[in-house]
Amino acid sequence: MKKALLLSILILQITGVFAQKFTWENKEFEAVNTKVAIVNMDGVQVLKVERDLVAFPFDEKNIEVSTDGPTYVKLTDVAIENGTIEVKMLSRIMENSPFHAARGFIGVAYRVDQENKNFDAIYLRPSNGRADDQLRRNHTVQYFSYPGNTFSRLRKEANGLYETYADIGLNEWIDVRIEFQNEKAFLYINNQKSPSFIVTKMLGTSNKGSIALWVEIGTIGYFKDLKVTKK
Repeated sequence: MKKALLLSILILQITGVFAQKFTWENKEFEAVNTKVAIVNMDGVQVLKVERDLVAFPFDEKNIEVSTDGPTYVKLTDVAIENGTIEVKMLSRIMENSPFHAARGFIGVAYRVDQENKNFDAIYLRPSNGRADDQLRRNHTVQYFSYPGNTFSRLRKEANGLYETYADIGLNEWIDVRIEFQNEKAFLYINNQKSPSFIVTKMLGTSNKGSIALWVEIGTIGYFKDLKVTKK
């Protein structure tokens, strides 16, 4: 039996309608279309992030245009072309999720432009990782680029090239490292020596930009130990 995770809300609570700024782990962030709090989890301060459905409404009948968007907390005054992102993340699904097929969507966006109009991203669907359905397992890790190259479009047009399986689950800390260089990106999960996922050709139009911690519909996401290294 895993030890229960204890949460207590601290000083900061931010709604990201106006991309408000805040400081966490000695770094300045903007909350973009998200609700943010710094909470205490087992004695460690972590960042809690949820999508703000007022700032960025969700339409289950039109998933193509209401998902895979700028719903994240973004580092300010950062512009990276190539580099490495390391972060630990934990995902839970809301009890009354507005999306019946929520999977705990959580990840990282990079090369995010100042206007939040262009970026690349890799995210996880932790509830798929140990499903008893192999097709769901195959959709555990996802790449997309904004705007235009949503998960649904890439799934139709790229024949599985931009998603894969990983042995992960909900309500557990997942160690994530993303290395991105020119057109390629490599995802390493839980300190594996070999990449769990390779993006051979990224599709984003932004050559450099900021780093953001990303969540989607129905997710309560937690982040800690963020480290960004330029190359």
